[in-house]
Amino acid sequence: MTLSEIEAARAAGANELVEKTVSKPNTTNKFVAGKAGGIWNDAIMGDPKSFNMLVAEKDGTTSSVMGSLVQYLADYDIIERKWKPYLADFEVKIDEVHDKLDVIYTLRDDIYWSFYENAQPRVKITSDDVVFWYDEIQGDEECGSSLYNSRFMPMDDGTSAPITIEKIDERSFVFHFPKIIAEPILSTNMNFGPAFLYKAAKEKGGAAAVKNLFTVATDPKTIPSCGPYFLAEYTPGQRLLYKRNPDYWKKDENGENHYYPEEQIVQIIGDQNTAFLLFKQGKMESFAPSPEQLEEVVNNSKNTLNLDGTPIEEKSSEKSGYTVFNAAGSMSASFWSFNQNPKNKDAPFYEWFTKKEFRQAMSCLLNRERIIQQTYRGLGEPTYSFFPEANKYYDENIILQYRYSHAHARKLLEEARFSKHDDGFLYDEKGRKVEFDISFPATVTQYSDIAQIITDECKKEGIMVTPRPTDFQKLVDQLMSSYDWQTIMIGFGGGSIFPSQGSNVWVSDGNLHLWYPLQKSPATEWEARIDEIYHKAKCIVDYEKAKPYWDEYQKIFLEQCPIVYLIRSRSFFALQNRWDMTNFYYDNLNGAETTYLFLK
Repeated sequence: MTLSEIEAARAAGANELVEKTVSKPNTTNKFVAGKAGGIWNDAIMGDPKSFNMLVAEKDGTTSSVMGSLVQYLADYDIIERKWKPYLADFEVKIDEVHDKLDVIYTLRDDIYWSFYENAQPRVKITSDDVVFWYDEIQGDEECGSSLYNSRFMPMDDGTSAPITIEKIDERSFVFHFPKIIAEPILSTNMNFGPAFLYKAAKEKGGAAAVKNLFTVATDPKTIPSCGPYFLAEYTPGQRLLYKRNPDYWKKDENGENHYYPEEQIVQIIGDQNTAFLLFKQGKMESFAPSPEQLEEVVNNSKNTLNLDGTPIEEKSSEKSGYTVFNAAGSMSASFWSFNQNPKNKDAPFYEWFTKKEFRQAMSCLLNRERIIQQTYRGLGEPTYSFFPEANKYYDENIILQYRYSHAHARKLLEEARFSKHDDGFLYDEKGRKVEFDISFPATVTQYSDIAQIITDECKKEGIMVTPRPTDFQKLVDQLMSSYDWQTIMIGFGGGSIFPSQGSNVWVSDGNLHLWYPLQKSPATEWEARIDEIYHKAKCIVDYEKAKPYWDEYQKIFLEQCPIVYLIRSRSFFALQNRWDMTNFYYDNLNGAETTYLFLK
């Protein structure tokens, strides 16, 4: 077969797989009342580092483990495109005369910090919890919160002013903004820990004691919850057990806790292949197949819904097997980034990666179409934009110019004074052979495939790339403390629905400003301009006035290529048929909506 015939065959096979799966996007956000009972079985790839809410800011596993025990103040309804109350109602008051803004929150009157099996008396959540967390945890630089820098706003005179919080009464508090901002709820929405426990720890031992509260050795009965579940048991390396919280505030029309399973059992496993095996055995409720697993998952499914999401009458009582759902290309995309931290200034790669032309050339050597065909079976599309389509400032005309082209890559490398020698290798102007590592999470098989494609394409230009699969926690440590990586392939969850999301990533002083975090002042002119645009545009409420700034913001990132986006893959999700699927939805905006599932 010719290459074109192979690609056509792959595309036909991919379409056939999609046509065998169910499409059920969430378009109404309406849910029927369910019934309590059953066990939800799930899995995670490793142990949490802690059960501490502050630690959870920087450790994804800890964050996911604690997700059922905490709640946010507000919730964004992506279908209606508006903020809605969650733990608290809110009111925004704008003072245009003085260019200031207040957000007043009022907490619900039925929310508590509760303990499993009533090990301790429940404690009502008050404004003291939020005020303490904002001022004494997020606001204490020694605590090292990821959100510390987001508390400050640059002012027109070059100074910065804090966003402050003030207690009004037991249930109400107000955030005072020194300037009007376009998305004040986004900037103040937060989850938080119990002040009566964290405050006591801080008074006794300072920031260190705060970080050491609720270690993995903690008795789960001492960890309070304001969420739908308690953490009841933790067996390291094996599992976590959650039990339903009877004090949870959110109820259905029958007064029943909206999270219907009585228990959640989360097994701790090593890789996705183990998860696949557990799912096939019916020991996991859901599974998101990788591209190489997709054909087997789809062909062995027993869909209880028609392809448009409506029930199949003759199979309405079917409880064995599973149904597979599909969604369009994801909101977010993984990316390839290059370490520009001056801590590595003596290494040759630092000089290469700090050259814009080199980064642009790497983008030109990234064969996204080959990745889509070989790694994702044709089920994906290249990512050439900076904002996703759901972002209101997305513009289809603002796209990456440095696409796959060896000729363009060679031209850019020549401009940056790189040259290929007779031995076939590329050298810089100082005679150093161009070779570097590409690190990626070892548990993600797709990254291994993509790294091999990058290695092959770079080799054609004499560049030696060594794939380096790495433990995920070590990668996090490298990104946030040691900074001793070279290039990395990784992804951040979700997508930037709001342009001002990701202040800890895109602004130069952010702790996740991947290529050079926590800059005291911008290292480059373009980063200084990004900072300026970000802080100016996020304060402009009017769409037409803000758009030129966000347009320039996207263009700079696409020109400078500090990160190079890969592809957006079509996604699939399999769900065991024992669950009533009336309340289940799956799409690229919300992902898999499993919150309201109940047993048939």
